[in-house]
Amino acid sequence: MPLTKARTAAEVVDWRRRVFALYDAVRRADSAEEAHELWRIERDDLMLHHAATPLLTDDRPLFEGLPIASYDPQWRFELPILPADPGGFDFATGTDGVVPFERIGRVEVPDTGSLDVWRLTTYGGGIFIPMRDALAGRPGGTYGGGRYLIDTIKGAELGSDAERGTIVLDFNFAYNPSCAYDPAWACPLAQPGNVLPVAVPVGEMYGRAAD
Repeated sequence: MPLTKARTAAEVVDWRRRVFALYDAVRRADSAEEAHELWRIERDDLMLHHAATPLLTDDRPLFEGLPIASYDPQWRFELPILPADPGGFDFATGTDGVVPFERIGRVEVPDTGSLDVWRLTTYGGGIFIPMRDALAGRPGGTYGGGRYLIDTIKGAELGSDAERGTIVLDFNFAYNPSCAYDPAWACPLAQPGNVLPVAVPVGEMYGRAAD
């Protein structure tokens, strides 16, 4: 059992290393379109071939690639992090106990809505921005629990400017949490302040082929 746990831990470490390297390459790409294609290819490879994939064993032979929509530059923004009322939530996990999140601000996305910005308050910190759009839970739409835009503690971030207090949000890089593919995973999902009233037809969809 200890050896199995050690191997699993090493596999997760390697997955995280690959994700951090992927987002570093994405930020350095010559164009957003090139970055998005790189992101799609690498995520497909991780999902199908990596030992830490959340894809269930029975689903792997049927996997033909994640349903990621074509890149649309209208969904890329650099936005200021604005003040927000204090708040937080605690998320219970099966392996890490209770994970606390603190609301540290919000972003106003033009013609789309407001999203709360969360900080993981335990060791390591990190900024977390989930979102749930109007397509969530609909046939051919997005995952019912929502998707992740930013999760810096796991490497998923597209850039920020500390001096200006801005962060890059590109909805084309929205991705499903692991629990979308394996219900054994525990994933913090979009809070009320992260629910958008409009459809976001870009990024990783759910249960259909990419556009």
